[in-house]
Amino acid sequence: MAELQLHNGELDMGKKIDETRQRFKAEFLQDSADKYDPRDVDRLEKDDSLVEGYLTWRIYVVDDALKMIDESFHWRKEFGVNDLSESTIPKWMFETGAVYLHGYDKEGNKLFWFKVKLHVKDPKTITDKKKYVAFWLERYAKKEPGMPLTVVFDMAESGIGNIDMDFVKYIVNCFKVYYPKFLSKMIIVDMPWIMNAAWRIVKSWLGPEAISKLKFASRAEIQNFIGLEYLPPHMGGTDPFKYCYPPLPDDDFQTPLCENGPIVSEEDSESKEGEMEGTLESSYNSETAVKPKKVNFMEDGVRSEDGEKADVCVRFRGARKPSTTFKGQLLDVSPAEELSFGPGDMERKSLIILSNVTKSHLAFKVRTTAPEKYRVKPSSSSCEPGALVEIVVSLHGGSQASPQDRFLVMAAEMDNMGQELAQFWKEVPRTKIMEHRLRCHVLESTKPSAGPLGGDLEEAGLGRQQELNAALLRLTASAARVEQKLATCLWLQSLLVGLVAVLAAFNLWCFHKAA
Repeated sequence: MAELQLHNGELDMGKKIDETRQRFKAEFLQDSADKYDPRDVDRLEKDDSLVEGYLTWRIYVVDDALKMIDESFHWRKEFGVNDLSESTIPKWMFETGAVYLHGYDKEGNKLFWFKVKLHVKDPKTITDKKKYVAFWLERYAKKEPGMPLTVVFDMAESGIGNIDMDFVKYIVNCFKVYYPKFLSKMIIVDMPWIMNAAWRIVKSWLGPEAISKLKFASRAEIQNFIGLEYLPPHMGGTDPFKYCYPPLPDDDFQTPLCENGPIVSEEDSESKEGEMEGTLESSYNSETAVKPKKVNFMEDGVRSEDGEKADVCVRFRGARKPSTTFKGQLLDVSPAEELSFGPGDMERKSLIILSNVTKSHLAFKVRTTAPEKYRVKPSSSSCEPGALVEIVVSLHGGSQASPQDRFLVMAAEMDNMGQELAQFWKEVPRTKIMEHRLRCHVLESTKPSAGPLGGDLEEAGLGRQQELNAALLRLTASAARVEQKLATCLWLQSLLVGLVAVLAAFNLWCFHKAA
């Protein structure tokens, strides 16, 4: 029964998506097709998750979602968002360090920092500043599709002269209109009391759907949202990060360890900074597929067949196997989005399965944002055309997996098989490297079921809860519309009562005059 209800809910969302697309064509595209970038219109036609994002943010009201799409697409063309790149933004903006991506909150959401003290109000540069913010948002949307951001306004050492209400309103609109479902939280840290009035205005701009996401925090309270490892020292944190450009500081990947230490050479470690610039391949168009079954190990050294089988059994024992696959240009990567680890001491290993879909030899390597916590074997090697490689990612010592941790799989075609991998990665052009990012997912501990139907009952309860949440959102939207109509009716009623009173007085006056 629960599966039937969930299926009906999916069908209902499918109808909403189709209706949104059809009405957008009929009501917005016919007379003003040049108003939008064709690339955005094409994406709206093909990407169900994009349409669903607008519908969800507008509580499934198609009229409101269409207005949001129209405003968002108009802004994207006006600012040339699809063509924004590091070369189109003035270099001095990157050098100031006023806006950047770095670190994660306790829920695993990327942090988008605004250093308010470095912002100076200047009408001549406001357009470039707005494009600069759009550049970061679009860059992150392509790297981490579907993952929200936590915005942090660092108000330390700032004053009234650093507050530009037009710019702040633009930032609010980016999350309220232009990037639906993108905002996890907006945290205002260490705000001077003199700015209370200004932020009350900002609070009114957010609207009811986002007002709960606005948080005001002191230096002590910010630690409830962000761990010490990603907080700067002036907020009581231990993060040694210091902004410096170039390169762009939104990638924190380093070479992990294999079971016998780093596989790559020091030359490879020194060249990692250059390799990490730019986005060359992401999970933006990932799709689900059946897990590969064939196994072919491409590791250094020659071992006997019996020894290899024994090593395989030891390495893979207790490792969580992936069930989804990302289809890339060079490699198919399983899992598609997340490496899962169990809670506590449970399930401390996970597998990454790579499949070479080309007719060439490929070099590959895996990097992580937490190299001290994970051991990866192999972390760097090569594979033949059509081969599959299983990589074991295991937690080291007493380390615990965290939602903030990320993994980066890199691959490139090798023309010279005799070349050393360290030298190859140092020389290969970035444009020829495929990249795919994986998030870390920590599974919650589950209690054993009371009977054989326990799992089904749990799934049924989850399905009913999702249905109830959606129904509650629709009911809230309907109640708001009814309240608005009722207010209009009351106003009309008051107007009619006034008119009747005027007519009655006029009739009395006429009767008195005639008498």
